[in-house]
Amino acid sequence: MQFPIASLLHHLHPFWTDFQNCDVLLLVLLIVTVITVVIIIWVAESSIIGRSLDVGKSKVKMQKAGAEKEIGCCVKFCFIGSCIPSRSKVDTSISGTSANSVEKTPAYEKNKKETNALPGSSTTTSNAESIPSTPKFSEELKVSSRLRKFTFNELKLATRNFRPESLLGEGGFGCVFKGWIEENGTAPVKPGTGLTVAVKTLNHDGLQGHKEWLAELDILGDLVHPNLVKLVGFCIEDDQRLLVYECMPRGSLENHLFRRSLPLPWSIRMKIALGAAKGLSFLHEEAQRPVIYRDFKTSNILLDAEYNAKLSDFGLAKDGPEGEKTHISTRVMGTYGYAAPEYVMTGHLTSKSDVYSFGVVLLEMLTGRRSIDKNRPNGEHNLVEWARPVLGDRRMLLRIIDPRLEGHFSVKGAQKAAQLAAQCLCRDPKSRPMMSDVVHALKHLQNLKDMAISTFHFQVARVDRTMSMPTSKNGMQAQLTISRKGQPARSLSSPKGPHGSPYHHYIKSPKPNG
Repeated sequence: MQFPIASLLHHLHPFWTDFQNCDVLLLVLLIVTVITVVIIIWVAESSIIGRSLDVGKSKVKMQKAGAEKEIGCCVKFCFIGSCIPSRSKVDTSISGTSANSVEKTPAYEKNKKETNALPGSSTTTSNAESIPSTPKFSEELKVSSRLRKFTFNELKLATRNFRPESLLGEGGFGCVFKGWIEENGTAPVKPGTGLTVAVKTLNHDGLQGHKEWLAELDILGDLVHPNLVKLVGFCIEDDQRLLVYECMPRGSLENHLFRRSLPLPWSIRMKIALGAAKGLSFLHEEAQRPVIYRDFKTSNILLDAEYNAKLSDFGLAKDGPEGEKTHISTRVMGTYGYAAPEYVMTGHLTSKSDVYSFGVVLLEMLTGRRSIDKNRPNGEHNLVEWARPVLGDRRMLLRIIDPRLEGHFSVKGAQKAAQLAAQCLCRDPKSRPMMSDVVHALKHLQNLKDMAISTFHFQVARVDRTMSMPTSKNGMQAQLTISRKGQPARSLSSPKGPHGSPYHHYIKSPKPNG
């Protein structure tokens, strides 16, 4: 008798044989399919988990970075606002814009609309930096308690909506508008009443940026001196950055020297030179923390109603070296033609860099020429290189005195001023005088009374200068004759000539006395 299982297998044997013959391939395919699906599911789950982990890690990193960035900004702005740090501002290239921390980037600035950079140094900073507009920044900004804080709407109304008629000037930073506010408040008032102010706006696309704005607020907020322009207040609202100054009715020294305004008399020029020197001397030697101005030029010297000089635009100023340090290494910034050569070459900034710039400006006041003028003949483009050889020659010196003075200047004063300019322009920074010494020398020039004898000397110099001039278009050499009384023979000439009297064209401001 067969066992039941054996009997069952015996009956199933035919089916099993058929299965083996027909479906073995199908079974194999089924098994492979199942295994493949399992693998796919496993890989997909692993990928999702990995992505989740990466996202989590990224979020953690971003949170940490954000926290670090926020803390960094907080520290930076607190430091700049309250302690008046040594602003490592991107100075315009050296000559570029600053003097310099040994990051050099070339750039040329002919006027304020160009970068405050000098050749061979980095260009200016400006809109490269984003402007923080968070309330947190405003709260952490520390400024002098004497400054008034304006709203943007108040300044908008004070300047009559920043209309073109209120525009006083334009530069790399933006535009300056005339406005009127309360004598002791911030509210706008009717034009012609209250306190007249100059409102400087920050152009977000300009050559100077938030860093320069902070530097100026930082320095002028703490420093008060008769020869520094007074900062009345500021506005920081959203992305708006504005500074409010006392209004300087006579404008800049640049306008009086080089444009169709009335020529400044000799005594007024020396008064302006003395005032500007006092301003620099205060920054270098008297301020609680020494400051290097770094952008001393005629366009930054503003004049009040009495022609008192006041330094403005401190966006490139730097804290001077402290302790045993002899200089500051920084990116070169400033204006081409005014920057000291050693600063341009090395990026080493000292107070003697400002002394050199003062020498250039003093030379501009003596000659009536710009520091750089490409419209002049070859060999006369650079004022310093052109004038340096004759600064010590008393006779030759008279040939380069500003013709617009028409001989009305102190000969002794001109000679002493030229000697002083030569000292300030000395190639060796250590040989240049301190600004306090410059102030002392200029004070003596105010008392010289030899104006009456200067006219004849000037006419002789004009003859020498004219005789050495190139021939005119018709082949005749220009000549100048002197009458028996020592006065030049007058001839009809177009007032539009190179030295035509500006009295024919510009009578907006009264002729200064002196």
